[in-house]
Amino acid sequence: MTVTFISNYINHHQIPFSQACYKLWGQDFHFIQTEPMEKERLAMGWSAAGEELPFVSCFYEDEDQCRKLILESDVLIAGWNHKEELVQQRLNSGKLTIRISERIYREGQWKMISPKGLLHKYREHIRYRKSPAYLLCAGAYVPSDFHLIHAYPGKMFRWGYFPETRYYSKGQLAELKERDGLHIVWAARFIPLKHPEYMIRLAKDLGEKYNCHIHMVGSGQLEEEIKALAGQSGVEQRITFYGFQTPEKVRKIMERCHIHVFTSNHLEGWGAVVNEAMNSGCAVVANVQAGAVPYLIKQGVNGLAYPAGSYEKMREAVSYLAEHPVERMAMGMAAYETITTLWNAEHAAGALQRMIQGIMAGNYQPEAEGPLSPAPVVSPGKMYGRMNKEGRSNWKEREDLH
Repeated sequence: MTVTFISNYINHHQIPFSQACYKLWGQDFHFIQTEPMEKERLAMGWSAAGEELPFVSCFYEDEDQCRKLILESDVLIAGWNHKEELVQQRLNSGKLTIRISERIYREGQWKMISPKGLLHKYREHIRYRKSPAYLLCAGAYVPSDFHLIHAYPGKMFRWGYFPETRYYSKGQLAELKERDGLHIVWAARFIPLKHPEYMIRLAKDLGEKYNCHIHMVGSGQLEEEIKALAGQSGVEQRITFYGFQTPEKVRKIMERCHIHVFTSNHLEGWGAVVNEAMNSGCAVVANVQAGAVPYLIKQGVNGLAYPAGSYEKMREAVSYLAEHPVERMAMGMAAYETITTLWNAEHAAGALQRMIQGIMAGNYQPEAEGPLSPAPVVSPGKMYGRMNKEGRSNWKEREDLH
């Protein structure tokens, strides 16, 4: 059985999953890269070495072979790419096609009323609702977006990104954590949707009270402004700015830290640094609006989500973890277990294999949890309440007091 994955380019968020697929299908698995990696990503420390992997083909180097794989493989996994006309040609032929998508209305679901937009969505998605076309939802708000346009009824499943999973011996992660003070990591580009300014406010509000040190990894258009703000706020001694670092260096920083704060807003489709921080044993405090958060975090068990990008609620969550070191460590270890047992490349690849085999045999049974479990349709405005309802009662009780 030939399985082909097409995407714009292969990167360190996709390589582990692709390698796990290669272990399952061997030379019958192919990854098609449709464009070279952007210079911006390379400047961020991303590597283009994935192009050299034995299962990777570049459309712009071998168009005929890649076109043949897209149209004739037994299964096509279609991520974001620039070859939509070929994906639709395949769908029109009735061959099994599994799409991976982030949100289509991340700027607001009101956009679905656009006649031009609906026509575009009809051509790509809606008209295939009765075809062997399935949707892997790379983010918890994807099902709600596609539900609005009545696409993929009963065929939407949880999905995400699966960066490298690291395994540690018992007690090893605890030994790696800093002993002096409370260490908090933030890792992202310095751009408006990531809200790096929240970390300066956090250093000012909590730094002295809890002996916090904040590690900010990344760069971008707001970097100099944020550094100036740190100086103006008198917290420059409590923050280390690293600039862009390789994924390896980012992991080393996460391993040392106790808390990871993820401040991206609703424009963040997924947020793979959350996977990485959880794998590093950090207790995560994250904005519920980002796509990864409702899938990866169980409220009060393996992390804490805060509502609607609220700085005040984020600060409360960090304060709670600062004041409760036992709970903080327990959440970090539960986060590690979530990644190593469920949300990782090997588990996802195995679930995908079971899905394909089940669909072809006509008796597919979705996974009970995690990747390829049925994706619930939850509107953005109701997600935080749902997470609190399903989460641990002691954190919910604290929320009720506020």
